[in-house]
Amino acid sequence: MDILSSGVLILLAVVVAFILYYLLKDVITLVVNAIVGVIVLFLLNLFHIMGIFGASDIPIDWITVLVSAIGGLVGVIIVIILHLAGVVL
Repeated sequence: MDILSSGVLILLAVVVAFILYYLLKDVITLVVNAIVGVIVLFLLNLFHIMGIFGASDIPIDWITVLVSAIGGLVGVIIVIILHLAGVVL
């Protein structure tokens, strides 16, 4: 291999490393946000927080877990608002 092709190969490896870093950084953030959302949903039911507002506990089924996992804390807030409004998910 000559010096030019080695330089291009090293540059390509650095670019791929940066792309993988930024993709994995975003994925890790999304995973942490999903875990926090599901844990908050679980803790709401564990400590009967919805009873303070005069509502029953939020049913934990696949749709509420999915909204909480995709939306994180914002998803949990949406589930709470919908539950208080009487919308069944």
